[in-house]
Amino acid sequence: MRYLSTLFLLVVLILWSSCRNDFESGPSTGNLQFSNDTLFLDTVFTNIGSSTYSFKVYNRTDDDFTIPTIALERGENSNYRLNVDGIPGKSFEDVQVLAKDSIFVFVETTTDITSQTTDTEFLYTDRILFDTGGNQQDVDLVTLIKDAIFLFPSRDAMTGEIETLLLGLDNEIRIEGFFLEDEQLNFTNEKPYIIYGYAAVPGGKTLTIDAGARIHFHADSGLIVANEGTLVINGDVSTDPELLENEVIFESDRLEPGFSDIPGQWGTIWLTAGSTGHSINHATIKNATVGILMDSNDGGPDPTLTISNTQIYNSSNVGLLARTGNILGENVVINNAGQVSLNCSLGGTYNFNHCTFTNYSSIGSGFRELPTVLIDNNLRVSETEVVVADLIEANFTNCIIYGNQQLELIFSRVDGTAFNYNFKNSLIRFEDTGNQFADNALYDFTNVALFENIVLNGEPDFKDPFKNMLNIGDNSAANGGASTPTSGTDILGNLRNTTSPDIGAYESAAFEENN
Repeated sequence: MRYLSTLFLLVVLILWSSCRNDFESGPSTGNLQFSNDTLFLDTVFTNIGSSTYSFKVYNRTDDDFTIPTIALERGENSNYRLNVDGIPGKSFEDVQVLAKDSIFVFVETTTDITSQTTDTEFLYTDRILFDTGGNQQDVDLVTLIKDAIFLFPSRDAMTGEIETLLLGLDNEIRIEGFFLEDEQLNFTNEKPYIIYGYAAVPGGKTLTIDAGARIHFHADSGLIVANEGTLVINGDVSTDPELLENEVIFESDRLEPGFSDIPGQWGTIWLTAGSTGHSINHATIKNATVGILMDSNDGGPDPTLTISNTQIYNSSNVGLLARTGNILGENVVINNAGQVSLNCSLGGTYNFNHCTFTNYSSIGSGFRELPTVLIDNNLRVSETEVVVADLIEANFTNCIIYGNQQLELIFSRVDGTAFNYNFKNSLIRFEDTGNQFADNALYDFTNVALFENIVLNGEPDFKDPFKNMLNIGDNSAANGGASTPTSGTDILGNLRNTTSPDIGAYESAAFEENN
């Protein structure tokens, strides 16, 4: 009986399954739907792989069906690569999509511009064809490919070892990098530059960067100026605020919009001890670990670094870090750093006029332990040793120091060395609600020898500081508060008001309503 029962059950299951059509599906009939009709893979450099993009293919019907073919129109010669529902390739057959279900299609590309055109950029396109004949549907693929000049360390043909730079003699610290040759010491605006590893300016040489140049760094890459080397950046005012055609821009080599504001994508511009005569004008430095790292000064009476009309944004650690530096800055804007926007460290000489130093960073937890501006005369080099140096002067005139925390200016002083600073006609956020610094003479804002004509805790009325728009509006507390007489232009090239100029890097203007 047990055998007969089992046999009867098996027959019933076979008959029942033979009546089902769940596992059978006919071909699709041009009734696919897509999450994107055109997939834009944004902009990539020649021979550098894009990010992976995706879209969905939907079966909105009540029946399972099979897509007879999915293929790139250019076939195997296409520079696009597909992955359809987990399977890589450039063409596919009989891809099943269940009723009321969907599948993913992933797309990426790597394209050699030299095999396509002699232009410096071009649109590379293709189509993904679903089915053929009268049932054919398609999704367009579009990518802008840019040509570039690639600079990178050499690799030993025998050992495979990559060229390195020696940073420290004591422990022989090395990083992947290379010295620029004489013919490489002028970056032009003809093509973008892409740097792998650290490109170093040799001692006694000058790297000159022309207006409109674009310098892109791969991960863990940057620029180093060696002892007695010099960096000169000759940017200029741009007429188009979107194109910034004359700005010199330093950023990563990832051009997709998703990477446009991500901090820490590359290393730093490193002005090493003994480097000299640096000049930076109309530059934008964004998404570095440290925007500019300056070690010491050249020992002369003139500024080792003169920086003007320059913006430093989205540094994962510090925007501008100078140790015993000698800096003259005007129309400098630094915003959104993971730790400090400006750190005048281990003493030095600093003179800033009409600058805007802010920090609205949301990197990490979104809470910063350090202020927008940190000024100190000491540096801890070990658990037991702290080195100190004279803060010869730190003068801030017509500057905004602000952010999304209450205390955005902090001094760290060790006795025994000079500690000279002065703030004039500046807007400073320092809301000591707990009276933590009430008896600290360093923060006596009534002392005109240290703080003169200060706008304390006034609202700057920034356009959108979280998006690095530090323009000030008509209602800014900085309006008309700068010292006179004055002349020159703001960071955008606008003439300053000669009778009542504004504090900060920007002259105020009414914001457009649609922004």
